[in-house]
Amino acid sequence: MIGPSLATPDAAFRPAHALNTAFDTPRLLADIGGTFARFAVEVAPGDFRHTASLRCAEHADFHAAVSAYLAALPPDKVPAMDDAAIAIANPVDGDHVRMTNYHWQFSIEAMRQRLGLRTLVVVNDFTALAMALPRLTSAQRRQVGGGVAAERSVVGVLGAGTGLGVSGLIPIADGHVALGTEGGHTNFAPRDEREIAILRFALREYRHVSFERLLSGPGLELIHRALLDRAGAAPEPLLAPEITRRALATSDAHCVETVDTFCAILGTAAANLAVTLGAHGGIYIGGGIVPRLGTAFDRSSFRARFEDKGRFSEYLKAIPTFVVSAEHATFVGVSAILAAQLKSLRTVAAGEPDAALLSQIQRSRERLSPAERRVAEHVLAHARGVLSEPIAEIARAAKVSQPTVIRFCRSLGCEGLSDFKLKLASGLSGTVPLSHTQVTADDSMLELGVKVLGNTASAVLQLREQLNRETLSRATDLLAAAARVEFYAVGHYGVVADDAQFKFLRFGVPSASITDSRLQPYSAAVLRPGDVAVVISSSGRIDELVAVADAARERGASVVAITAGHSPLARKADVAVIVDHVEDVTTQLPMVSRILHLMVIDILAVGVAMRRGHPKLTDQPSVGLAGVLRSAPAPGLDEVPADGPPQDSGARRLAPGVSAAGLASMTSHSR
Repeated sequence: MIGPSLATPDAAFRPAHALNTAFDTPRLLADIGGTFARFAVEVAPGDFRHTASLRCAEHADFHAAVSAYLAALPPDKVPAMDDAAIAIANPVDGDHVRMTNYHWQFSIEAMRQRLGLRTLVVVNDFTALAMALPRLTSAQRRQVGGGVAAERSVVGVLGAGTGLGVSGLIPIADGHVALGTEGGHTNFAPRDEREIAILRFALREYRHVSFERLLSGPGLELIHRALLDRAGAAPEPLLAPEITRRALATSDAHCVETVDTFCAILGTAAANLAVTLGAHGGIYIGGGIVPRLGTAFDRSSFRARFEDKGRFSEYLKAIPTFVVSAEHATFVGVSAILAAQLKSLRTVAAGEPDAALLSQIQRSRERLSPAERRVAEHVLAHARGVLSEPIAEIARAAKVSQPTVIRFCRSLGCEGLSDFKLKLASGLSGTVPLSHTQVTADDSMLELGVKVLGNTASAVLQLREQLNRETLSRATDLLAAAARVEFYAVGHYGVVADDAQFKFLRFGVPSASITDSRLQPYSAAVLRPGDVAVVISSSGRIDELVAVADAARERGASVVAITAGHSPLARKADVAVIVDHVEDVTTQLPMVSRILHLMVIDILAVGVAMRRGHPKLTDQPSVGLAGVLRSAPAPGLDEVPADGPPQDSGARRLAPGVSAAGLASMTSHSR
């Protein structure tokens, strides 16, 4: 799945013999690839019955395939099913699913209704396989080569079939998080002359040659054609099953070389995944091809290539590699994901506070205002689409104002749209929302660092959703036209004012940072019309700073406040850029809020640079903003060598800490 990653508690992965209680109603499971659609009925945890594989080519679409499977079930032995889960060889990032390697496509919600299901969960197939790994027994996997898995460490998983699936599994406090990726589409990197020849051959057919082009059923066929071409042999079109059959029988030298080359390239891809993820828990190989190779895979070039990583060879020798031999591994994983989803829905029915949002919205519709009800209807009809929609698009689709969308979110107990989306994603797919995590005395330094960074990232996402385009535009206009800008702050927020002064001076804007509360009233008293006072306060309730705002306005200057909403300072300002973040009072120090204020300064600085008419900002957005600065970088301030920046850096500075690429990323969120 692309976008939010899936998390399921380890309780869902206990062996089947430990969870032998039958479900109230059976559950329908499906594993959809580009060639086969596999189905099963799960009657109890881990108890899969009526398994069947249908050829996708024999059915017009997914609905036709599942209907054919259901029609073949004995009606006297399989009662009607209410819940289903599908693992599909495709990214899943919204309601509409379109397969990459086959023509099937469908709407998840429409399919749920069409099949008469209560619950339908759709996830990427390798996300499902990753979630199955903690439940595998030693008999359901086979180690290839050396290495020892480190406990509670990251695990990588990949496998070749119709395409190349890639995922990962990250341990968390009470379970694992499965990564939704499309890593199979990374660029193929040849390792020797033979593979360079294969790449040249493949480039005749494809403009982009990914690992999936070679590590798949069609990829086996492509490698075979390329090796025949390299050997000057006559073309012999063979399908992947026949290539594999001849290789295992050692009856065709070219097929033997094809399969060994395939295994070597898979070793490269697996090693890349291992070093990318830091997968000390091991690399697992699934898919439809490698398990069928049996011990021939163990004797292949896979492990030697996996360890052949130059300076990182010793690093990779310590990481074990396994072949997944479990017959129904994907069913095990998708079953666990469905179980977690149903558990969440049962929590909703019990009325617990952390329940999934969709049922909460359904229950609360009658209590909403007519405008908020339209937002609710839009969310219920397009739940997955809402996850990627900006606030303006949600408001337009529901025919309401943007503040109405925020009021709707807060009526459900959410802090804002960002918090709402994270909780909605959790209810839809079992994701772990990014939220505040309390630091404890038992935390290691690594855990402490992860929590601090996670809390900051969560707050940044919430700030992104709270930003108001009109407010930022008005603040930027005032600052860009100002004759002089003075930044006022006290205490720990003084560094924010100092940073702002530095940035604006670099743009040639007369600026000052006034952080001494004894000097602030005197400085504000000499402001003039056309000047701007930027007052920075987390609470907006510091008397000295509120007095600065009053004095500045009496002198005819404009006031821009970066502060909390509904605060005295916000009410005094001409423009208030709202940063609502409540610090953990036990620390007695501003931590996250200071970072948020610095980011707002960066946004305003970039906006001022653009407003003041620097053509390089718009003509060459990928180059950086060298033309903005009126003087060369200063050694000691910009952290550049005394003889200047590197000549080939390729990305000159827009402002300290801000590049043109970063600017595009920041501004796109409010469109």
